[in-house]
Amino acid sequence: MRWEGVFPAVTTQFDEQFRVDLDATRRVIDALIRDGVDGLIICGTVGEGTSLTAQEKRAVLEAAVGAAKKRVPVVAGVAEFTTGLGAELARDCERIGVDGLMVMPAMVYSAKPHETIAHFRGIAKASALPIMVYNNPPIYKTDVTPDMISALADCETIVCVKESAGLTSRYVDLQNAVGDRFILFCGLDDVIVESVLLGCVGWVSGMSNVFPREGNRLFKLARAGKWQEAMELYRWFMPILHLDARPDLVQCIKLCEQIMGRGSERTRAPRLALEGAARAEVEAIMKRALATRPRLDQAA
Repeated sequence: MRWEGVFPAVTTQFDEQFRVDLDATRRVIDALIRDGVDGLIICGTVGEGTSLTAQEKRAVLEAAVGAAKKRVPVVAGVAEFTTGLGAELARDCERIGVDGLMVMPAMVYSAKPHETIAHFRGIAKASALPIMVYNNPPIYKTDVTPDMISALADCETIVCVKESAGLTSRYVDLQNAVGDRFILFCGLDDVIVESVLLGCVGWVSGMSNVFPREGNRLFKLARAGKWQEAMELYRWFMPILHLDARPDLVQCIKLCEQIMGRGSERTRAPRLALEGAARAEVEAIMKRALATRPRLDQAA
């Protein structure tokens, strides 16, 4: 598969009883593809993968593969409690027809570095699918450092790194250690332009669920080195992109999706809908964004 471009971390849709709504999820996916995204991340953080049962995850992945119809690659989030469960999911993803895996460190257990490295190796051995290592220590507490990633350089199916620590210097540290061995993806919305400058060729984006055309445009401008144009759009986008860096990012993204008519804000407990000042803040950000929304031309 081609690891390049904007890959929204797709939301999983729920009905009024908080059951997985596969039809609504398919509609979200189809709308994103029609708006020009380059790939899809399914059952990641924003997709509430850890809130789904094993059966539900597989049903959502099957629905995503069917909805995508090979128009864009489908990447499955693998965030399991044990290496064995992660390997089992990886094998099922290959059977389902997923194009790649986005693998997290083991959930809940605060693993030591050598244990985390062994976890990635164990999942990599379970299938032939290419893997993106996903590092998000602010949310998941296990930090996959450049040194740890470098230790996985001999693992042929581990091809990509998604960095969500917010430390853009890590891209340079990894390049200094192993050159261009790994494809670099930005995983935090509000550092995307600087991440492209430092070598990222892809972006796993939360808020591209809400504004996919603007996300695509911003990324293409940065990749083309059109920094002045990129910065004009980045300044407009930044208050929205900051929402992706909050602990309640899933609720924020889903509320914004609902405001835009692109999905429902329903999340599974323990995630609860935004209320009070938090909700008002997000609604105000969206109101300002829509009032000042730039008109995009078609040129890259």
